Amino acid sequence: MTTLTDRQPLAPHASDPPRALRRAATASFIGNFVEWFDYASYGYLAAIIAVVFFPASDATTGLLATFAVFALSFVIRPLGGIFWGHLGDRVGRRSALSLSILLMSGATFCIAFLPSYQQVGMLAPLLLLLIRLVQGFSASGEYAGAAAFLTEYAPEGRRGLYASIVPASTAAGLLFGSLFVVMLHAWLTTEQLHSWGWRLPFLLAAPFGLVGRYIRLHLEDTPQFRSMARQMERKAPDSAIPIRVLLTTYRSKVVIAFGVTCLNAVAFYLILSYMPTYLSAELGVPETESFMASTVSLTAYIGFIFLSGALSDRLGRKTMLIAASLCFIVLTVPLFMLLDHAGFLTLILIQIVFGALLTLNDGTLASFLSEIFPTRVRYSGFAFSYNMANALFGGTAPFIATWLISVTGSKLAPAWYLVLASVVALLAMRCIHETAHRPLDDR
Repeated sequence: MTTLTDRQPLAPHASDPPRALRRAATASFIGNFVEWFDYASYGYLAAIIAVVFFPASDATTGLLATFAVFALSFVIRPLGGIFWGHLGDRVGRRSALSLSILLMSGATFCIAFLPSYQQVGMLAPLLLLLIRLVQGFSASGEYAGAAAFLTEYAPEGRRGLYASIVPASTAAGLLFGSLFVVMLHAWLTTEQLHSWGWRLPFLLAAPFGLVGRYIRLHLEDTPQFRSMARQMERKAPDSAIPIRVLLTTYRSKVVIAFGVTCLNAVAFYLILSYMPTYLSAELGVPETESFMASTVSLTAYIGFIFLSGALSDRLGRKTMLIAASLCFIVLTVPLFMLLDHAGFLTLILIQIVFGALLTLNDGTLASFLSEIFPTRVRYSGFAFSYNMANALFGGTAPFIATWLISVTGSKLAPAWYLVLASVVALLAMRCIHETAHRPLDDR
């Protein structure tokens, strides 16, 4: 097997496990932060992007077009998952993560310089789609790679806590995006926002990405990967393609991982990305209030995510993921019903509750998906199943929610969609054994 293990420079302080773990956590956090700051900016500015990049139409059609581009960027994610999984399992986690953050931050930076529909016509949305596809491809290796990286670095009994840094960093990116958009709405006029203000968040991707890449290049790969690489090099070269091994030997685990991730995909994008648009476009909540409510709930969510990660180390991944499914099945529709005509404080409280429910799943999923696959296909297994679920149900969630409301005339349609995803995840979790209290499979 060809690896870069022997050619990678030893990181400074690589012999110091606590410091190496802190550096790994920092590198993982920054990469996901950049990725999700971009998605937050796109989602929270959806109404403006609809006007800038698409022909004049009614508000619903414009939003559908914007969310369609958002969803199409996820179509390429399964292919990206295969690519980054192969690179991460054969060459190294560090190499895959260093390349993916460079590609992601570069593509995000380019969005800031795209021409509008008024300037170039239909070329504008086509260019937007092209860059979103590049983002989708690069992002497909980020979350899975960072989670596998941290899980393999984490000490026994604390994998859940350390892996929860990954979803926490996604929430931090969303939070910073929400704060940034709130400031844009507060400081700029509508004309300024539509003219140049919406471009500002995307300009920040370049410096963030360069910092993240620098940190990752000065890391050593995980102990599990280096150990596996040495073992494989002592044996006959392994020519098996990771995705082929995954879909033959570990097919049932891929199906289970996909099913569990369906809830995470739908809930994450409905609650943390689509909700401000839902509140303002469907319920008539002023934009400033809807963004502020999301900002407060995201802050609480980041605290809950670490608690859920720590609890999953004690109670088990299966217990936490089943509890998340049951809570969403029981509470989603009533909470959505309370949103209509709710005051500002009630909106915040409801979103905090939704965030807490999501952390039961989100704070546990990263460690769970890393633990069910062995080292030689861990990156591939996580990336493929996670990205397949997000391609089908995550990136499409804002579009489907908007479409369901348009077709049914019911503002509760997104809630029932989330309940359906919860049922799928519950059925999947009943088919797997507990993984929290077992050593990682180092095959």
